[in-house]
Amino acid sequence: MEIVAYGVLADEQPLLHDAFDRAFGGSHELRCLGLFLNRDTAPTAAGHEVVLSSVNDTLDADVLRALAKGGTRMIAQRATGYNNIDLAAAEELGLAVARVSFYSPYSVAEFAWALALAVDRRIVRAAHRTREFDFRLDGLMGRDLHGRTAGVVGTGKIGAAFARIAHGFGMRLLGWDITENPDCLALGMQYVERERLFAEADLVSLHVPLLPDTHHLVDAHALALMKDDAILVNSSRGGLVDTDALLETLRAGRLSGVGLDVYEEEAGVFFLDKSLEVMTDERLARLMTFSNVLVTSHQAYFTRDAVGQIAETTTGNVVDYFAGRPSGNTLVPRRETGTGR
Repeated sequence: MEIVAYGVLADEQPLLHDAFDRAFGGSHELRCLGLFLNRDTAPTAAGHEVVLSSVNDTLDADVLRALAKGGTRMIAQRATGYNNIDLAAAEELGLAVARVSFYSPYSVAEFAWALALAVDRRIVRAAHRTREFDFRLDGLMGRDLHGRTAGVVGTGKIGAAFARIAHGFGMRLLGWDITENPDCLALGMQYVERERLFAEADLVSLHVPLLPDTHHLVDAHALALMKDDAILVNSSRGGLVDTDALLETLRAGRLSGVGLDVYEEEAGVFFLDKSLEVMTDERLARLMTFSNVLVTSHQAYFTRDAVGQIAETTTGNVVDYFAGRPSGNTLVPRRETGTGR
């Protein structure tokens, strides 16, 4: 059987092939495609019982119907987030769905800190200058983070890893989550109401999933509460931040720095080369004009360790599907009447 994977990056492909070769020993072939799965590309999945999706694929009801019509019975999402998949439609169509519920939390936490330090110490601006042999320090002054307050929004595995690094910097820790993490409490973290966290933190880092309750968690009200010289970092999901409200805040000269590895309208832009095109997304283009804003293309997870774990878990999800057994990664279980082998 041939299994098809969409949105596969060049550096990801060998890790995915290695994981499949170890699991199946050649009994199933893996076809890796760089194109994203959507209404236009769904017909290319015809005849493939198992489809491996990426976080930037569009798996709405229409796409899922097209997949089911073409013979697809299982979707294995190569990511933790699954807000791009219509689970209700998948269940109705009899499509099994699984995700990667866990991979290296250090990849994202460390990258969030890279963003925070880069905007605090003006690293990108400094690097551009020195390439032109301009070694002035004007406009490059940052500030110590030691002794200041880190607000960690979401204290799961990634948030806790971020908090441990903040603790190493000697920062005071504030946290917000629906449950308190004992590991974070052991670091001295104080759990507070969301409004207090935004008001008191010098650095706010987002580590919650994108759900209806967290959509635009950082809205105009939250931004108004933040200190004028605060730093905001989002390495989780773009929809957590209201981009229009963020632009208004930046235009008012507020916030010392913003590091964004995700953007709420990133689909169709991130992971693609748009350098020879006119950027039609005016909000993204405006964000790029602020010297204190650093945007990267959803790469926080992109380490050999994390991508290797994602490949292994995705392969395990396919093995579980063929065996007819659910796991902690199952979002929609396989129907017993499915055609999986």
